[in-house]
Order: sequence, then C-alpha cells, then structure tokens
Amino acid sequence: MSEPDQDPEIPASETLRTPIVAVLGHVDHGKTTLLDKVRGSTVAEAESGAITQHIGATAVPLDVVSTVAGRLVDPDDFDLPGLLFIDTPGHHSFSTLRARGGALADIAILVVDVNDGFQPQTEEALDILRRSETPFVVAANKIDAVPGWNPNEDTPIQETYEAQSDNATSRLDDSLYEIIGDLSDAGFSADMYWRVQDFQANVGVVPVSAKTGEGIPDLLTVLMGLSQRYLREEMEIDVSGPGAGTVLEVKEEKGFGTTVDVVLYDGTISEDDRIVVGGTEEPIVTDVRALLKPRSLAEIRAESRFEQVPDVTAASGIKIAAPELADAMAGAPVRVVGDRPVEDVVAEVRAELAEVAVSTEEDGVVVKADTLGSLEAMADALEEAEVPIVRAEVGDVAPRDVTVADTADQPEHRVVLGFNVDVLDDAADEADLADVRIFESEVIYRLVEEYEEFVEELEQAQQEQVLENITRPCRFRILEDHVFRQSDPAVIGVEVMSGTLERNVGVAKFDGDDPERVGEVQGIQDQGEDVDEARAGERMSVAIDGPTVGRQVDEGDELWTYLPEKHAKILEQELLEDIPMDEREALNMYLEKRRSRDPFWGK
Repeated sequence: MSEPDQDPEIPASETLRTPIVAVLGHVDHGKTTLLDKVRGSTVAEAESGAITQHIGATAVPLDVVSTVAGRLVDPDDFDLPGLLFIDTPGHHSFSTLRARGGALADIAILVVDVNDGFQPQTEEALDILRRSETPFVVAANKIDAVPGWNPNEDTPIQETYEAQSDNATSRLDDSLYEIIGDLSDAGFSADMYWRVQDFQANVGVVPVSAKTGEGIPDLLTVLMGLSQRYLREEMEIDVSGPGAGTVLEVKEEKGFGTTVDVVLYDGTISEDDRIVVGGTEEPIVTDVRALLKPRSLAEIRAESRFEQVPDVTAASGIKIAAPELADAMAGAPVRVVGDRPVEDVVAEVRAELAEVAVSTEEDGVVVKADTLGSLEAMADALEEAEVPIVRAEVGDVAPRDVTVADTADQPEHRVVLGFNVDVLDDAADEADLADVRIFESEVIYRLVEEYEEFVEELEQAQQEQVLENITRPCRFRILEDHVFRQSDPAVIGVEVMSGTLERNVGVAKFDGDDPERVGEVQGIQDQGEDVDEARAGERMSVAIDGPTVGRQVDEGDELWTYLPEKHAKILEQELLEDIPMDEREALNMYLEKRRSRDPFWGK
C-alpha cells in the first residue's frame, strides 16, 4: 500500500499512526468470529502482502478498508493509514492494554448478540468503557439468526435489510430497539448509526453478521469515520521519538528465552535500543536483542516462526527479545530510553505503575490476576462489592499467597481470588492443609459472585451455629386431660402456641410480669417417638423435671421457655431476621412482659 501524502499541517518528523481497535462483549456473542470475519474479508480483498500481521494485532490498511466497504468509504476522504485490530478480544484484554494511565485502545467495538440482548458481561464491558472514556460502537451481531432472515453475504446493512420480509425486519427492529433501550438504561444515548448526527454524544448501533459478513462494510466505515473525525489529532506521533508501548503478554520463545509481546503506540523501537519494562518488583532496564514479527499472514497465536526486523514504528504489535524479562508484567509500560537519562525513564515507568496500584487493607482477601489491567478491574469490582483486599498482584497463585490468606482475622477473608491465572500445585496442597479457599474464574463478575455466595453460606453456617447455642423463644400451654405423670418428671401433653420448644431448656411461668423458673424440659415425644423439638401448632408429649402438676403448674397453664437475658439480647439484636415469624412473636411477647418491670432488660 502506498503511504498517504504528507499533510501540510503535520511537521515532517510527525506522521499519523493507525487507530487501535479493541473488541469487547459477552461470552459467545461473536467477538472472535467478528474479528476473524474482518481479517478474512480484508485478506480476501487485498493483494498479497497488503495486510500486515503483527504480534497480537492485525493491521488493515485504508485501501483494503475501502475495498471491503465499497461505496461507503472513499479513500480520498481519509488520511489515517487504516485500522489496527487487537487480536485477543475480551474486556480483560482491553483493560490490559494501557497507555499512560488510560486505555491503549483508541476505539472499541461492543459486540451484542441481537437475539440474546444485554448479558452480565455486556454490562461489565460497558462499565469499563465508561470508566476509561473510550469511544465505541455497538455491533449488533447475529442478524442472520433472526427468524425468516435471508442472508446476502458481505453486503451493507441497509441494502440487505431492504431485501428482507416484513416479518424478519420487524423482529430485527424489536431486538435492535431493545438494545438501544438497554444502552439508555446504562446511561448511553444510542441509535442506528445512519441516524446519528453527533457520534461524540451518541453511540452508533451497527447491525451485522460475523457469519455472513452483512453489515461488515458499515462497521469498518463507522470505525474509519469516527477515527478520522474525532481521533485524528491523537493519532499524530513523532516517528523519530523514543518508542512507547504496553506489554500484551510475557512468553517463553525457543531460541530467545523470555520475550514480551508489545503493542507500540508511539515513536520507534530499534534493535539494540535500551528499554525500561514494568516488572513485578521493580522496573527492568535491559537492551533489545531482537525485534520479531510473524511471517506473512500466519495467525500469531499459532505462529512459531518469526522474522527479525531492524526497527518498528507505531502503531504496531511486535515481539521483543531481551535479557532479564522473566519478571515483566502483562499490562506494564515499555519505554525506549533514547537520549534521556535512564533514571528519568525508570521514574516514568514507576509512576505509571503506581497509577494502577491497588489500595489494600490490614485484613482482606488475596487477589491474583493475569495482567495489571485485570488486577485493576478486579479491584474495582471488589471495591464496588465492598470486599477489602489485603494483597493484590499479577501472577499465578503461589504458596506465599496462601500463607498470607492463612493469617486473616476473619474467616471470610481466608480466601485467594484468582482471575485468569493458574494455581500452582504446591499452593493448592497448602490451601487444603490451611483451610484456605481458592476461587478461580475467567470472568470477573462470576468470580465476585462465587465469593459472595461463599460469604453468604459462611454467615448462614455461623448463624446456625450461634442459634444452636442460643435458647429459642417459645410459648406453649398444658393441654387439659393430658397429664400422664404428675412429677419426677411431670409428663404432660402440650400445644406449642408460638416459637420452638427444645430439649434441655428451662421452663418458666409468669406471675404477673415476673417469670418463675419451674423446671427443665428433659424430653419430647411425638406419638412415642423421641424428637429434638416441637414447632408452633404442634402437640407433643413433654417430660419436665422439677414441677408437680397441681402445685407449681396446672392443666391449661401458659408456659414459656426461660430466656437468659444475654440470649434474649442476641436474638433481638443479631438474629431477629434469621428466626421464623412465630419465634419473633414469642420473643416480642416475652420481652414485653420482662420490660414492663425493667425497661432495659435484654438491651
């Protein structure tokens, strides 16, 4: 592809770089298929070698975009060189790609299945886009799956829309306006892209099929138009300046050792350049041994053979081979030192890393994530859920993480949350021995949900344990003609009026507002079978040690479980929501009687 003419307003040392495009959305809504379709369509339309395969990205030049988009894109209207699509879709990848504290991606595509609508990860992706202030378009995908749809491969959306039946277009319209409504509920004004006048104030929705290619010309058109109109100034870079980029992945490469896959968004990087890379402990200062890119159009994630290049200019994806990269972090900054003092560049990298430092508490959960961006997204989600963090790091779950979790004061904090990372075998073994729970997921919201479910179960178990040691409130009466033994112990038939009657609890009879303890329940039987408790509305045979029927108690008497003051206080202040309504009734009646004599009893 020939380079566009130099804009007279751009200094000779500057040029316009390619806008970087990220793809986000809910699982199975077609993110990867959409990327593959864009790549496939552009490769099919391009002459050999026109598409540049980068590390972790695919560059689609303007002339190829114009060919795919057809009459929708006139290349004379643009001076941006094309689009650079990040190959790894998903919002944790989007969060990973950072540039000077913000999102590295200049623009994003939010993929929504037009038939499924908004899903949890759609909401999560929108939240990340909102926080990062990244402009985006919505690709309303899978229009080919709308009942009655008749596909017209690779055609613009309005052209294929007009060729459909009224039933098919009506179904699609309903789904599209539901998506627009959901966007509005999320705080975004949106409409069909061809109706949007101001893309800075409104989100354009582009109906597409990643399977048939319908609407793909429109999507490329909108991306180019948005980039040209609103992002052009941000695309101006000094190609002679020192390179600046972000680590996408840290990988072992045969013959090169540990390497870093980097998206370069500014300047130039060359062989033998001194660079500073963000590391797990401290910034790493090292020298570039080799710059590697994939051969021809091979898919980078499956590619094992590279060719060396002497230098690379933004925006590009490149693999850097250099010594001492073992502690490099995905999501960390990469800076070429150039003519600047090394100390200044180290300070710059350190400051950028500090921007994503997670605030921690003295007690809380341990968090591990695959990248800095993921770690930040996890911290945000946990902060929203009001979950404190004691330690947060990039990397796999290791024994030292379990050791930290083992020191937690609260049982709900004896936890390690691992997002998109492995759990080392010795860490798993140590967690079993230490009774530390490790949660793993590749979905942030699911990881938080699983932890919250665990805390809820833990609290419920703790409350049940407390209840087991607390005397339960109960009001019951002695049934007439149901005295089976008068004393030692008295065996009588009773009806439980409210609450729960258990074995081994004291029995009281109120004399006015003053309860007199008359005995203790030794046993409860239901038709001759021993049982642990009797509930409201049940009639049981009860053995009470202490009273004699006809003296301390009589047929028809109302009796109560004798509540110790401390137990009454715990029931009212801590467990009221956890006991049945009839037990609350028995408790309130008991407290009312006691407090008529002593207003502060049980408080």
